[in-house]
Amino acid sequence: MNRSLLLAALPLVLAHPANAARRTPAPATSTPREAPSQERMRATVEKLVSFGTRHSLSSATDPVRGIGAARSWTAAQFAALSQACGGCITTERLSRRFVGPRAPDGVVIEDVLGMQPGSEPGRYVIVGAHIDSRVTDVMNATSDAPGANDDASGVALVLEAARILSKSRFKATIVYAVFSGEEQGLWGATLLADTARARGWQVDAMLNNDIVGNSIGQGGVVDANGVRVFSEGIRSSESLAEGIERRGIGGEDDGPSRALAKAIDGVADALPGRFDVVLDRRPDRFGRGGDHEPFLKLGFPAVRFSVGAENWDRQHQDVRTENGRVFADTIEGMDFAYLAKVTAINVATIARIAGAPAAPASVSVAGALTRDTIVKWPAVPGAAAYKVRWRLNDRQDWSDAQVVTGATTTLLKNVPVDDHFIGVSAVGADGAESLVTFAGRDRG
Repeated sequence: MNRSLLLAALPLVLAHPANAARRTPAPATSTPREAPSQERMRATVEKLVSFGTRHSLSSATDPVRGIGAARSWTAAQFAALSQACGGCITTERLSRRFVGPRAPDGVVIEDVLGMQPGSEPGRYVIVGAHIDSRVTDVMNATSDAPGANDDASGVALVLEAARILSKSRFKATIVYAVFSGEEQGLWGATLLADTARARGWQVDAMLNNDIVGNSIGQGGVVDANGVRVFSEGIRSSESLAEGIERRGIGGEDDGPSRALAKAIDGVADALPGRFDVVLDRRPDRFGRGGDHEPFLKLGFPAVRFSVGAENWDRQHQDVRTENGRVFADTIEGMDFAYLAKVTAINVATIARIAGAPAAPASVSVAGALTRDTIVKWPAVPGAAAYKVRWRLNDRQDWSDAQVVTGATTTLLKNVPVDDHFIGVSAVGADGAESLVTFAGRDRG
């Protein structure tokens, strides 16, 4: 199909499904989810690029050019998706005025959210990306800034995840978040993280997708079979007392965000095809940051997805060619088959976490001066069983497990606490498993 025709038809296809009002979403684990559509994501990126610039200081009112037009189009996509699933998604637009070095006169930053309510109030899984773009001069709000890969690719992923996941029901509410103000100082993500805290959300996971659509990196390096997932080990929200406690028990590789990254790796391994998750054991690329960081500061589990091989000639550049070298974040530098694979991992991860019970709020162990370890945890609503996991202290991945039903404590025979790390996950009646909560010292 001609791409311009596909682009024009996209809202129409979403807005007029047969018998939309009578559709009942399937349970989360009842049927396999469809593969992400490369064509739809390409159409989304093309549409976002067509707004000229999406700089956060560009026009918020022009109907065809600038950040305002792009945000309104995104809100319309969530509305169309909601119509397709019988009203299962509500659209919310959060806004706040920010002032900083990259907006000295101040700017209203707005997030566009699609909210898919779950059956367990209070639990949330967030998947997000930033819609704003920029060129070489971060203050230049007028020049064309296509922002195809950075980060229309992430917005396309979020919208495609919403289309696929809206066909199922989940325990946790899924928030499809499109941020503004990333390039000015992570302001849109800060706005949503602050909102989550103010509303008392229990955020089980936050997946940030930023630069997720290319397979050819700087200098022609090709990485078409892997995506980097960045996660913190030691929590940035950790207090001094918590840091002292962790120093005594270990767990530098087992914080909530690292547990989330490990779960993503396992999800990817179970998907068809060969596509690797590279666990980058730092919060983000060296000396750089992204929209997951405001969530980390508030103690929420959060990770960043980014391509295996970045191409810096196609990031934050004035569109130009110099001595045959192209500088431009345009769609020609993207690989939509690659983007579809990253999207599939996001979709499967969200489905697992949102479809499972919550992770145990805490886990404790005792067993000094003995070969056996007692493990305890509080009951989790909706859990049919618990999976107690352990490994030797010199390993990074869980090696052994014991399923426990009808109890919130167990004795691990011949698993000395001195030499093992231990964690517990909650398991639903359908087998859906939560993230693993790392065990601390029993103070009882």
